[in-house]
Amino acid sequence: MRGLIAALVLWAAPVLAQEFSTLKGHGGPIMGLAVSPDGQIATASFDNSVGLWDGRTPTWLEGHDAAVTAITFGQQGQLVTGGDDFAILLWDQETGQGARIGQHKGKVTSLALSPDGSFVVSGSWDGSVMIWPLDGSGDPLELPYPGAGVSAVALSENAKDLYVATSQGRLLAYDLTDRGTPNVLARHGFGINRLALGPGWIAYGAVDGGTRVLDLKTGEQIRDFTLDRRPILAMTYHASTQQIAVGDGEGYIMMIDAERWRISHDFRAARRGPVWALAFSTDGAVIHAGGIDDLAYSWPVAALDSFDAEMGQERSFLRDAASMPNGERQFMRKCSICHALDAGPSRKAGPTLHGVFGRNAGSVDGYPYSPILTGSDIVWNDKTIDALFDEGPDHYIPGSKMPMQVIAKPNDRADLIAFLKEATQ
Repeated sequence: MRGLIAALVLWAAPVLAQEFSTLKGHGGPIMGLAVSPDGQIATASFDNSVGLWDGRTPTWLEGHDAAVTAITFGQQGQLVTGGDDFAILLWDQETGQGARIGQHKGKVTSLALSPDGSFVVSGSWDGSVMIWPLDGSGDPLELPYPGAGVSAVALSENAKDLYVATSQGRLLAYDLTDRGTPNVLARHGFGINRLALGPGWIAYGAVDGGTRVLDLKTGEQIRDFTLDRRPILAMTYHASTQQIAVGDGEGYIMMIDAERWRISHDFRAARRGPVWALAFSTDGAVIHAGGIDDLAYSWPVAALDSFDAEMGQERSFLRDAASMPNGERQFMRKCSICHALDAGPSRKAGPTLHGVFGRNAGSVDGYPYSPILTGSDIVWNDKTIDALFDEGPDHYIPGSKMPMQVIAKPNDRADLIAFLKEATQ
């Protein structure tokens, strides 16, 4: 009996050594996660920044002009990101400076670094798949059109085969030795959002919740792990522990044992909202996740089933609409994810609205405005704020980075303005 107890204690020790934890500091949802070969975590956020974490202390990498939507570490430690500003940045982690290595014509959805660090592949909603040299060996190369917007890319370990998922549900295989027309590996009835590549197989997650594993050579289905949850928004594979993690729009993380091809855990991570990003620790013992909160979350994989849902609790726009006056409700739904109301420093994507009435557009000290707003003669008042949301930012201030937001009903705009007059003083 004593031997059994001792064995159980020894088994529990590594599990207890890894505890639930969070990384706090971003000013917007976590859109992407990556872990370096030496275990450093990087977070990509809606607040336009990248967090490079030393324990729980972040170094902020600022260089994107919109939400950072894709992030990857290479085996050599390079850090590359892509964003809603259509840009690809390679980061000098010592100086915190990002070098723009490329530009798409649409949102960057996915990145894949070659094992030797000589190039990075990017996919975009604009339907392009690009190869960007990182070693000065040549010019960027655009691969043949995949037929639709690109949602995910995955590169083989020998860097000779590239797999691309599209919004029309096609899974394509490019031979990078000839860079010709891709072969169609699979056709899914809905858009494919995410890919995970393993030895001899590829897994994909789709808009309709489809979660399938295919043979790389034949395209034949190996396993179907589809559950009644949709869409699939995140997927990652840890090779040495043979685990696949899958995140969905209903806040679950499904763990798949890729050795036995079975579901090992089906964990509800979020009370409300999606799981947008997943990454394993270097040893595979911890799964890191991001979603609509301003935090990244980390759980020990072996003890997942012992935790309650923690994600999806912080966002003000998830509050019950009936609990708020209409003006506050409009702010929470349309503005709160990007703008703070108080005067203090904020890591949100947009400038603070404190003192906005009577202020010139583009005049908050320290905020990196779009060039179009530099020296703007717009003064924020009842009339200009009403026009902003009546016409939408893309029409009222063409060229600004403010996302499209329209409030169609005049009474909703009036209620928002009345709320802001009080809340921003």
